[in-house]
Amino acid sequence: MRAIGQDGFGGPEVLKIMEVERPEPGPAEVLVRVHAAGVNPTDSWHRASGGLAGAVVRLGWDVSGVVEAVGPGVTTLAPGDEVFGLPRHPLPAGTYAEYVTSPARHLVRKPEALTHIQAAALPLAALTAWQALVDVARVRPGRRVLIHAAAGGVGHLAVQIAKARGAHVTGTARAAKHEFLRRLGADELVDYTEADFETAVAPVDVVVDTIGGAYGPRSLRTLRPGGVLVSLASPAEAYLADEAAALGRRAAFMIVEADQAGMREIAALVESGLLRPEIATVLPLDQAAKAHELGDSRRTSGKIVLSVRN
Repeated sequence: MRAIGQDGFGGPEVLKIMEVERPEPGPAEVLVRVHAAGVNPTDSWHRASGGLAGAVVRLGWDVSGVVEAVGPGVTTLAPGDEVFGLPRHPLPAGTYAEYVTSPARHLVRKPEALTHIQAAALPLAALTAWQALVDVARVRPGRRVLIHAAAGGVGHLAVQIAKARGAHVTGTARAAKHEFLRRLGADELVDYTEADFETAVAPVDVVVDTIGGAYGPRSLRTLRPGGVLVSLASPAEAYLADEAAALGRRAAFMIVEADQAGMREIAALVESGLLRPEIATVLPLDQAAKAHELGDSRRTSGKIVLSVRN
């Protein structure tokens, strides 16, 4: 089969199309014929440095496709089922390929309302937003939520999920992206190039920080007493927990996990019309390097997706 691989760390140019052996599903696994694979910032991090493992791995976690075969013990899926999900994360998955194996319970059936391209844009980013807002912050109706980089891959889905939970949503983004975010339901928007969000935003209950750096401690100052900052930026942000506690707030660093229950909730939001991914760019598998160039620019609104099979 064709797959994207790399023989070292570096920029997008290290990504190459390769011919490799097609994998076989093991116990409790399925083999998925990949139709599309989402591209995420974590893919670039692993490409450049090896990520947490410090080793070259085959890239990609988001997948949408069709079950080709099932391994021993699988009872939830069958050949021919259209599925999407986040296999194995944070362990390597390798969805930039024509086939991938996955634990059966890391996948759910694809909503009929979504194409494979749209479905592949959802798992990692939508699960990140869901786990941050629901599992960590426990957002409920009436809560005020601030989402940084609100037009990005995670951000634009977090806006929709927070609105579906009944929250009042404020987002930071360049002015050119404000109309897009209003269509998604954002209540207030701050152009971070023109205004200081610390003073422009009324006190909030929850901050979702996808940026890191100085945004963490600055975001703590926007929280009401008892509020929570969920940092998605890097493990280094864990120091914020002590600073938050001293202010009577809470801070948590989070890494998204494969989560079938969360994926079912995401599929339900899609089917109810409350969640839709914005597709910034679709490129063929052999242009994975170009997809990473676009992603590394951090200027896209929504998601970049690799089309593997029409």
